[in-house]
Amino acid sequence: MPIHFEPDIPETLVPAASPSAGVRNTPSDTTPIPEEFARAVDGVTSSLQQAESAEDNFAHGVGSLENAVYERARADIALSVAVATTGRILQSVQSLFSMQV
Repeated sequence: MPIHFEPDIPETLVPAASPSAGVRNTPSDTTPIPEEFARAVDGVTSSLQQAESAEDNFAHGVGSLENAVYERARADIALSVAVATTGRILQSVQSLFSMQV
């Protein structure tokens, strides 16, 4: 007796946003790259400060452990993304410098 196997294939996953969501490449975008970078660094700094504040609140008996852990996880993710992005930027710059003109 042959065994008949039909895999259970899930429906196609649809992302919550299009792949280009948040990507700004319109001609009206005139924000200089240094300002964008500074804004990104400020965002990471803000996440780290919020995490520290939540941890301090928990230590003083004001906040919850869940909030402190959540804020620390958010800050860790923001920092990881920033480090990975910086690495990619450095690779790109190194590639440009190694090009022969």
